[in-house]
Amino acid sequence: QVQLVESRGGLVQAGGSLRLSCAASGRTFSSYAMGWFRQAPGKEREFVAAISWGGRNTYYADSVKGRFTISRDNAKKAVYLQMNSLKPEDTALYYCAAGLTTSVGTNDYDYWGQGTQVTVSS
Repeated sequence: QVQLVESRGGLVQAGGSLRLSCAASGRTFSSYAMGWFRQAPGKEREFVAAISWGGRNTYYADSVKGRFTISRDNAKKAVYLQMNSLKPEDTALYYCAAGLTTSVGTNDYDYWGQGTQVTVSS
């Protein structure tokens, strides 16, 4: 079992930066791949970024590649999403998730946080 809690998001102007963190509880955090997903109003939840259990492999959606960076600290049981050059279209509820495979699919993640709102103003 893994419980996930995202940090508070926030309101930021376009072009700004924001760092999300996700704290995990449970002894097996380092065994899980971690992902970030987001869901805008009226849209389906979409993949943002993922990182393998050891942190060696990372994957990004094309829409955030070069602007967002995912990282993890297994000693602290945390995963992070550094978001730079934010755009209004990045506005969404952001979720972290844990799964046994590093995947872009929501169905491959077993545990989810409650979500945190990120709003980017133009």
